[in-house]
Order: sequence, then C-alpha cells, then structure tokens
Amino acid sequence: MDLTLNYTPEIIAAGKKHGLLRNQLAYVLATAYWETARTMRPVKEAFWVKNAEAWRKKNLRYYPWYGRGFVQLTWKDNYIRAGKALGVDFISNPDGVMDPDHSAEILVLGSKEGWFTGKKLGDYITLSKSDFYNARKIINGMDKARSIAEIAKDYDMDLKTIGYGEEETPVYVDPADKVVDNVSKSGMRSTTNIAAGGTAVVTTVSTVNEITKSVSEASDGLSGIIAAGPWVLLLIVGLGAAWWIWKERQKKANMAKEVG
Repeated sequence: MDLTLNYTPEIIAAGKKHGLLRNQLAYVLATAYWETARTMRPVKEAFWVKNAEAWRKKNLRYYPWYGRGFVQLTWKDNYIRAGKALGVDFISNPDGVMDPDHSAEILVLGSKEGWFTGKKLGDYITLSKSDFYNARKIINGMDKARSIAEIAKDYDMDLKTIGYGEEETPVYVDPADKVVDNVSKSGMRSTTNIAAGGTAVVTTVSTVNEITKSVSEASDGLSGIIAAGPWVLLLIVGLGAAWWIWKERQKKANMAKEVG
C-alpha cells in the first residue's frame, strides 16, 4: 500500500497522536481506503450521483448532516460530538468535516472510541489479536468485511516496514541469559558474576560485624555464647548462600564460554 497517497500521512499522524497500535492504525487506513473509493481523500456521501447535492437534500432525512470525510460521519448528534472533541463548530459549517486534518481526527477518534456503531478498535484489535474481519462492525456491520480485512493486512506490513509501533512490544534481555554477540556475552556474564559475588561478600561481612558486636555486648561466659547463638547460625546460612550463588554464576559463565 502507498503510505504517501494523498492524505494518508495525515491519518498516520492522527493515529500516532492518539496512540493507535500499529494493527489498529492499519485497520483505520484500510477503512479510509475503502470508504473513499481508494483515493485517501475526504468524500461526501453519494459523491458519484449526478447533481449529488440536490439528490442528498431530497433523499437523506439527516440532511445537511450527511456522510462526509474519510469515513461517513452522519446525523446531527455525531456532528455535535465530533465538534466538541475537536473544538470545531460543525453544526454551522458541516463541510468543515471535509478538512483533511479534521477528517483524520474524526476517523481515528471515532474508531477508537466507538462513535459510529458503539463498537471500537479495542474490541477487536489489541496487542495480542488482529481480528480485522469482525472489526468491520466498528463502521458498518459486516459489509465488505473480508475485502477490507485483506487491505488492513497489507497496511499492517507496510507500517511495520517504516517502524510504526516498534515501541509497542519491547524486547527484554536478561543479562545473565541473553547475549547480543560473543564479545558482549563474556562481559555481561562476568559483570553479573562480580556483582552477585560482591553482594554476597558485603552481606557476609555485615553479618560477621553484627556477630562480633553481639558477642562483645553480651555478658561473658555461657550467657555470651547463648546471646551469640542466633548470629552464629545466621553466619552459617549467609556463607552457604554466598557459596551457592558464586557456584551458580561460575557454572553459567563456563557454559557461556563453551557456547562462545
């Protein structure tokens, strides 16, 4: 799909402004592509009819608030809602919806918040699913749902190509288990081992200091031994934990060297 076709960039900008996920924006673009007869320009309802304005006035009971834009905004209540959202008077000037920036905002917000049918993007398209087929319910039942879904798939691939939405699925790298290359592997694991060993040593030293303090403050003889008893046990546990951590880190470091 052509991401530079006419006012496509304005729709992409509106999608980013309002936080659409990549697959959500893909569906919004597919909707606009279909609803505007593949032109990606705001259109008016029944634009293909001869003497269209006279026809609309005669045949549309919601005239003059008939369908306009990248997606057909109809009925006075929806014009009022869009006007409040954008801070624009669309009642006195319904044709203001035809402004590409306004139309892009209406398309994006209307799809995101469920203005058109009560169904919204998040009902069908999230980080974990892309139900492009049923998403048609956001706009107009299931009319041409399959065709629009296929277009959305193409837009999704193209948006991925330009890097839209890459921040949506951050990749977590555990320094102890994941590596970028063989060089960073050794450094990352060594640093982790040193940090872990250092933490264990600090803990042990702190424990010894507490024991010494306890013994010195306790009375001499048997009472001193009894007072120091819990700290001796804690020292043994601390030393054992430090040794186990050190052994595990050494094991991982050796495995990393073998892989490298």
